[in-house]
Amino acid sequence: MLINLRAKLLGAMLCSLIAIIATVVASRYQAPVMLFALLLGLAMHSFYHRESIQPGINYCSRELLRFCVGLLGVRIAFSDIVSLGITPPLIVMVSMALTITFGVLFARVLGLSKIFGVLSGGAVAVCGVSAAAAISTVLPNDKSQEKYFALTVIGITTFSTLSMIFYPLIASYLGFSDELAGVFIGGAIHDVAQVVGAGYTISPEAGDVATYIKLLRVALLMPIVMLVFFAFKEKGSKMSGGVSAFIPGFLIMFFILAFVKNVGLLPVWLIEFIRSLSSNLLVVAIAAIGVKTSLQQVISVGWRPVLLMGLETLFLASLIISGIILFY
Repeated sequence: MLINLRAKLLGAMLCSLIAIIATVVASRYQAPVMLFALLLGLAMHSFYHRESIQPGINYCSRELLRFCVGLLGVRIAFSDIVSLGITPPLIVMVSMALTITFGVLFARVLGLSKIFGVLSGGAVAVCGVSAAAAISTVLPNDKSQEKYFALTVIGITTFSTLSMIFYPLIASYLGFSDELAGVFIGGAIHDVAQVVGAGYTISPEAGDVATYIKLLRVALLMPIVMLVFFAFKEKGSKMSGGVSAFIPGFLIMFFILAFVKNVGLLPVWLIEFIRSLSSNLLVVAIAAIGVKTSLQQVISVGWRPVLLMGLETLFLASLIISGIILFY
């Protein structure tokens, strides 16, 4: 038992060190910290084969990841979402559902697994890397899952950054008001940081609306994760390594934290502490996933996953633009 605990501590220390380096580098170059954590982890893959630290890496990539996702409940603010009115949420929710469906169906067209279609479609539709992390925790264990997750993080971060640059130009070209530009930015860009960056480059009003819309998508993360969980729930004992038949504890934690936060039972300092803790620990978990994943395996998946994520990104943006044009 002591040997196992020591191995977990050593693995966790390695992942934490990678996370610290990634945070410093990302801060220096104003770049996504999750991407740096993953890339640095991939560079350290050789350490994963050492039995003295492998249990700790496995723990961080699975149990710690689930714990981080549970803590994300404190990010949900129901009052901000309700203040948007009914039309923008409807546009966004329908677009999200269609994007995930598109991801699953087009993955099959490209000869990719349904698991990758759900993972990439959910990441594009909901909230980027956080959504990919949450969805991956309830998918059945698959030999390709980790390399698909790594590729999803790289692809989502790349497309989200490109969206942050070009979507404000598209909103201006289409003549959207600041409010409508915020709906487009918040509904179509994947990661929160890029949504904030793109929205506030247009105007403070656009930035506020984009942030609220993005919060709506984040609020829908757990319902979507639960749908994925029940869709892939093991039937009998046929699915080796499948998802267990009960609702995971981290989902329950998410909803409890969201509830107590929104009814005012958590003090502001504790909310900020949990928010910061979840963000920092999530970097550690992403680093662990990087260490577990072989870069050669990621490259081996070829061009089709990249094409799928690009098409999903364009599909979501097209749906949001169509909804704005039709209803405003």
